[in-house]
Amino acid sequence: MRQERAGVPRADVNDPDLPDVVTARADRAAFAALYRRYVDRVYGYAFYQLGDHHDAEDATERTFTAALRGLAEFEDRGSTFRAWLFRIAHNTIANAQRSRRRRRAERLPDGFERSAPNADPAGLVALADELREVRRAIADMPDDRRQVILLRFVNGLSTAEVADVLDRSPGAVRVLLHRSLRDLAARLGRATEADRDL
Repeated sequence: MRQERAGVPRADVNDPDLPDVVTARADRAAFAALYRRYVDRVYGYAFYQLGDHHDAEDATERTFTAALRGLAEFEDRGSTFRAWLFRIAHNTIANAQRSRRRRRAERLPDGFERSAPNADPAGLVALADELREVRRAIADMPDDRRQVILLRFVNGLSTAEVADVLDRSPGAVRVLLHRSLRDLAARLGRATEADRDL
C-alpha cells in the first residue's frame, strides 16, 4: 500500500470488503468470496485496456494471484480493498501492454458476438456498431483519460478509489474525468458527423 500523499488528507473509508479480507487472511479458501465479487469487473477493466479476451483473462488471473499472495500486506489506511485490487490490476495490465509492445502480433478482426435466439437482428447490429464506436473512441484516448473513464464508469469505482489506483489526488481525478468526458463526447461527435457524411 502506498504512503499518504503530502498535504492530502485521507478520509476514513468504510470498506465493506474488510470482513472478507480478514477472513481470507486466516483461511485462503475464503478469498473465493472476494474473487467472485470482483472477477467480472477486473476482467472488464482488463478487456477494455487490452482489447483481447485471452490477454484479459491472463491479466485477471495474474491480478487475483498477486492479490491473494499480497493479502497479508493489505492495510486499511483510508483506502478500500477494491481500490487496492484495481491498483494491482492497473499494474498487471501495464506490464501486459509493455510485454505486448515487445512481441509484435497481428490482431484478428472483431468477431460477431452471440445473441439471444429471439433478438431483433437489426437492433443487435446497430447496438454492436454503437458499442464498437464507443470502444474505439475510448481506445484512441490518451492513457490517463482512458483509465479514468474505465475505472469510474465501467468498473464503478468512486473518485477517491480512482485517485488511489492512479496515484493522484481526488481533485486531480475530478478535473481529469471532466476533461476526459469532454474529449470522449467530442470524439463521438466527430464519429457521428463522419457517419452522416457517408
